[in-house]
Amino acid sequence: MTAVDLRKSDLRKSDLDDPGPTVVPEPAVRRVERRRQVGGVRRADVYALFGAAAAGFSLTALLFTQLTPFTGVLGALVVGYVAFLVLYALLVSLDERGPAVRDRVMSVVVHSAGFVLLAALLLVVGYVLVRGWTAMRHLNFWTEDMSLAGPLEPLTIGGALHAIVGTLEQVAICLAIIVPAGLLCAVFLSELPGRFSRFVRTIVEAMTALPSIVAGLFIFLALILILGFEKCGLAAALALSIMGLPIIVRAADVVLRLIPGTLREASLALGASQWRTVWHVVLPTARPGLATAIILGTARVVGETSPVLLTAGFATSLNANSLSGPQVSLPLFTFDSVRSPEPSMIARGFGAGAALMLLVLVLFVLARILGGRGAGQLSRRQWRRRARRSARDADRFAARDADRRPEPGHLESPTEPGELA
Repeated sequence: MTAVDLRKSDLRKSDLDDPGPTVVPEPAVRRVERRRQVGGVRRADVYALFGAAAAGFSLTALLFTQLTPFTGVLGALVVGYVAFLVLYALLVSLDERGPAVRDRVMSVVVHSAGFVLLAALLLVVGYVLVRGWTAMRHLNFWTEDMSLAGPLEPLTIGGALHAIVGTLEQVAICLAIIVPAGLLCAVFLSELPGRFSRFVRTIVEAMTALPSIVAGLFIFLALILILGFEKCGLAAALALSIMGLPIIVRAADVVLRLIPGTLREASLALGASQWRTVWHVVLPTARPGLATAIILGTARVVGETSPVLLTAGFATSLNANSLSGPQVSLPLFTFDSVRSPEPSMIARGFGAGAALMLLVLVLFVLARILGGRGAGQLSRRQWRRRARRSARDADRFAARDADRRPEPGHLESPTEPGELA
């Protein structure tokens, strides 16, 4: 017996069966990091915001009243805002690091800019509505023209009906020209790239900065002086078309170029031609953006004054015929009324300006309704219509399958008798 066998024999069976206590290693302690909150508003942020605002206001008041000879409301606002940003950055830096501090400060700057723009818009719109309400509250402002009213007449006599009708007719003729032409040109620029399309895009971009008086002078020279037409609403609409066409073309071109190329490729791969792809895929997908382009073009032409003055003249009576005779618009009527020193005429001018804003609002709502929802976004009515159509298709397919189903006991063979070789 060897030494190894002796050592094995010395071991008892119980020692082999019981290996002894098992040592379980302790789990490592994981260090849990605190998540950084990237969204929402915390209580510390609110305290820092209001504390910096109060400190900035106090510091500005101290500088402009006690320590420095500075005066002026605008200077106080600028100094106070700069002091507010600096103090806010200092307060945020007590709890956050550099990137978070810069993020908070830039967020405050962006929100402040948005608030200033919104306040300016509300101030302009509110001021015009308040000043024009004294004339707009009278029914004759909407139903009468200025043929029987002079500058000294009260607001109960005369109105802006002739200007409203003139604006509607001129804008309607202008949109009938620039909407199809602008969309066709945008489709050409986006779907047929090449040397000529680049040249057209350059011309369009140059025309977007064309002064309105130049468009009016061009129509006045070409249509009235050379061809001998009289001043009328049609000439004004043509001048407005020159102003609105490049706006629609450029905006629509940008929208069409944002459509994914995979949609076009999928349509072409299924066998559709290029014009059917544009008509059934590209344009429906870009419909909300095209509606926005039309809104921008309309807003550009509806407020023009100088082209209308050069090509349509000025009239105080209603002229619904756009092919002959002078025809006034709301911007031109506003311009002529506010120049008068009489308070009643100034009120009529502000009323015409408010009516113009309401007209733009109505056109905006109509364009959004006609533009519809984006691609893949269905309204409840569209969803129900599509569900009913799917149910009808399912019933039709089920009926067709039932007609093709063989009768019981009838065995169908893949070949007719006699066809077996």
